[in-house]
Amino acid sequence: MRVSWQWLKEYVDIPVGPEELAEKLTLTGLSVAGIHYLGKEIEKVVTGKIQKINAHPKADKLVVCLVDTGQETLGQIVTGAPNVKEGQVVSVALEGARLAGGMVIKPAKFRGVVSQGMLCSGSELGLTMDIIPADQVHGILVFPPDTPSGQNVKTLLGLDDVILELEVTPNRGDCLSMLGVAREVAAMFKHSLRIQIPEVNPQPNEIKEYVQVEIEDVALCSRYVARLFKQVKVAPSPLWLQNRLRAGGIRPINNIVDLTNYVMLELGQPLHAFDYDRLKEGKIVVRKAKEGEELVSLDGVTRTLSPGMLVIADTKEPVALAGVMGGLNTEVTSETTTVLLEAACFHPQTIRRTSQILNLRSESSNRFEKGVDMEGCALSVHRVAQILQHIQAGEVVAGIIDQYLKPFTPKTILLKPERVNFLLGVKIPEEEVEDILSRLNFQIQRQLSEPSGQASCLIVKVPSYRPDIEREIDLVEEVARLYGYNQIPATLPFGTTTRGRRGEELEIYAKIKEVLVSCGLNEVVTFSFINPAVFDLFDLPQESPYRNTIKLQNPLHKEQVAMRTTLLPGLVEVIQRNFNRRVTNGAIFEIGRVFYPDPNSRVGFGQAGYLPYGPALPEERMVLAAAGTGRTLNSWHQPATAIDFYYFKGALEILFAALGLVKISFVPSLKEPGFHPGRTAQVTVNGNQVGLIGELHPVVLENYDLPVPVVVFSVDLTKLISLPRKSKTYAPLPHFPGINRDIAVMLPKDIPAEEVCGLIRETGGNLLRNFRLFDVYQGEQIKKGYRSLAFTLNFQADDRTLTDNEIVVNVEAIAATLREKLGAELR
Repeated sequence: MRVSWQWLKEYVDIPVGPEELAEKLTLTGLSVAGIHYLGKEIEKVVTGKIQKINAHPKADKLVVCLVDTGQETLGQIVTGAPNVKEGQVVSVALEGARLAGGMVIKPAKFRGVVSQGMLCSGSELGLTMDIIPADQVHGILVFPPDTPSGQNVKTLLGLDDVILELEVTPNRGDCLSMLGVAREVAAMFKHSLRIQIPEVNPQPNEIKEYVQVEIEDVALCSRYVARLFKQVKVAPSPLWLQNRLRAGGIRPINNIVDLTNYVMLELGQPLHAFDYDRLKEGKIVVRKAKEGEELVSLDGVTRTLSPGMLVIADTKEPVALAGVMGGLNTEVTSETTTVLLEAACFHPQTIRRTSQILNLRSESSNRFEKGVDMEGCALSVHRVAQILQHIQAGEVVAGIIDQYLKPFTPKTILLKPERVNFLLGVKIPEEEVEDILSRLNFQIQRQLSEPSGQASCLIVKVPSYRPDIEREIDLVEEVARLYGYNQIPATLPFGTTTRGRRGEELEIYAKIKEVLVSCGLNEVVTFSFINPAVFDLFDLPQESPYRNTIKLQNPLHKEQVAMRTTLLPGLVEVIQRNFNRRVTNGAIFEIGRVFYPDPNSRVGFGQAGYLPYGPALPEERMVLAAAGTGRTLNSWHQPATAIDFYYFKGALEILFAALGLVKISFVPSLKEPGFHPGRTAQVTVNGNQVGLIGELHPVVLENYDLPVPVVVFSVDLTKLISLPRKSKTYAPLPHFPGINRDIAVMLPKDIPAEEVCGLIRETGGNLLRNFRLFDVYQGEQIKKGYRSLAFTLNFQADDRTLTDNEIVVNVEAIAATLREKLGAELR
C-alpha cells in the first residue's frame, strides 16, 4: 500500500516528519518498507506552451521550438521528440535544471543551433509506464491545453510528495486505504480525524425505474449497492485526480474509471463501473458461474469459468468476475453515456480462490481477499457521486439500490483490564486501556463490580471495518501496539521449560547428510518445480507413474510448470551444467520432497465459501538421491577413485550401517526405464525395495549431451525410516586373538557376489566374526565365463584361542556349501 504524505495530511494533523511517522507506524505493527521522495532531485522544470515549431536547418530529425515558459521572451529549444505540436503545453527543463537521476541541463548547440533547455519526457521526470501512458514515458510529457505557462511541474504533477510504502499484513485489510491509515495515525497522536460526509444533489429521476439487483447466494455476497449516473462525459481526469492515482501506483485511464480507483484508494472499498446501456434489461444478478461459461475480461483474455466462481451477470450472460475484474462487454468507453456503479461485499475466500485459479490478481481482489467494510458500501458510492458532480462529469440519479440481506451485527467482546496487564507484564491504568480502545473507534461500556465501583470488565463493540478482531486477546494486542511495544519491559518467561531438540526424523536426515559428506559427496538443493519434458529426456514410457505430475496454476517460468515426482532430473542437470563448465568430476546428493497426486484429498472453505473445484492436496514423500561422474580427487596419501556403481554402492552400505539397517541387498535389475541394463540394481532393506542404483542409459546420456557415464541412486526415505532398525548393543573387548584365513573360489560370472556372501555368512556360524571380498579376478588362469572371488575370513571365540583344526573345519564347511549350492571350485 502506497500512502501519499500530502493526501494523508488532509485527514489528520501529523506533528512529525515522514521518517519519524514511518518508525512509529512500524512500531504499531503497520510496517513501512520504504520511503520514496518523489521528484526529490527535480529542480527548475516548468510548464511551457509551444508557440512555434521550425525545421532545423541542418538536421532532418530535429526541430526548433519556441516555447513560452512565462518569461519575458520565448525560449528556443531543439528537440527530436516525434510527438511535439504547436499549442501543446509541455514540461520544460530550463538552463541549470536538474532532472530525475541527477542530470543537469546546460546550454548546448545542436548542429549550430542553440538550445536553451530541454523538453522533458515522463521518464526524465521519474515517471514509468505503470502510472502514465507509454507514449509519454518515452515521448514529451503533455499537459491539458488550459494549463498556465511557467507552473512548477514538480508541484503540478504531485512530485513534491512523499510516499510511504506499507507492508500490510493479511489481517489488516482496513489499512489498504488512506482512511484506514489515517485512523491509525489519529489514534497514535491522539488527534481527531477529518472525514468529509459526501453531499450530492441528485436529479429527480429514481434509480428503481432503471435498475434491478438480485442476489442468488447471500453467503457469497452479503451486500450489493448500486448507483446510476446519466449524461456522463467520459474524458481525461483532472490533474489533481491523476496525481493522487499515480501516487497510489495506479495509471489514470478516464474520469469514470479513475473515480472508482480514487475512492478505492481513499476508502478501501473496491468499485466497478458498468456501461448501463450494455446491460440486458438493466438487471444485475449476483450468482455462481455455470459450467462452460466464458467471460472476456477487461484485459482482453477469454476466461473459462468454473461453477464455484462468483460472477456479476445480467439476464443473459456474465458481465464481471465478482471482486476480481470486469468484463469487456460492459466496459466504460468514450461512447458511454450512462454508468451503473457497483459497491459490494463478497466472501473473501471465494474471491481469493477465483483469483488464484484464473491467475488474475487485481487491486480489487487484493482488498476483497483481506475483507472490506460491509458498512462502507453506501458511503463509497455517495463519495463517487459527490466527486462526479464536482468535476461536472455527469448527473446523479436519485436514490441507490441497496440489497443488504445479511446486515452487519457488531461483535461484542468482554475485556478484563487486569487480563491486559497480566498478559503484557505491565501496569496500564484502566482509564488508559479505555482511552486506547476508544481512539481506535471501539465502543466501550463499563461493567462495574460492587462495592468498589471499579470496572470488572469492559464490554467492547468492534467496528465493522475490523473483522480481524474476534477474541479478547485481539483487544489485548490492540492495547499493546498503541501503548507501545517498546514500553513493555523484557522479562524471562515463566512456567515449565524444556530443552529444544530436533525430532527423530530430522536427526536421521542430519545423520544421512553427515555420512554422505564423509563419503565425498556434496549436498545440493534443486527446484521442486520441473518441466515434464525431462521425462522424455529420461526416456520414460508414457505410462510411467513419474509422468503423473501436479500442474501449477501460476508457474513462475515455462520451464517450471509441474511439481517434481523424482529428484534425479534436477541432479543430472547439475552434473550437465558442471560438465559444460569443465567440472568433469564430482558426486552430489539431495534430500527433498517429491509430490504425487492424491485423489482422496480435497480442500474447501466451510459452508459459506466451499469451492467444489478445490484442488487435491498432493502426497509428499521424502527422497534421497545422488548423481556422480568422473573420479574423486587424488591426494598424497590416497589415489583417485572412480565414481561408479561400486562407489555409490559402498556409500549406501556405509549409510545403512550407520542408520542401523539390516539385511541390505542389491538385486540386479534389467528393466528399469532410464537406467543401463546390467548396471542397475534394486536396493532392498529387510526384503523391502527402497530404491534404485545404477548407471544412466546411454540414450539418456545422449539426450543430456553427456559423453561420460553417470551413476545415480534414489532412495525413498519415507519408506526407509519406517523400517525397523537394529538397536545398539555393547560388548566387552575380546580377550582372545582372532585368526584370518583367505579363501578363493571360481564360479560362473552370472552368480552375484551378494549370493556368495549370504552363504558364507549362513555357514560360518558364531565363530565367523566378519569377512570381506578383497579381490575379483578374470584372466588366463580362469576358464571362460567364470571369475575368481577371494575373501578374507575372520574367526574368533570369546572364551578361548581357536585351534587350526577348528578353523579348517569352518573353512571346509564354507567351501563345501559354495561347491554344493553354486558349483564353485576352490582355487
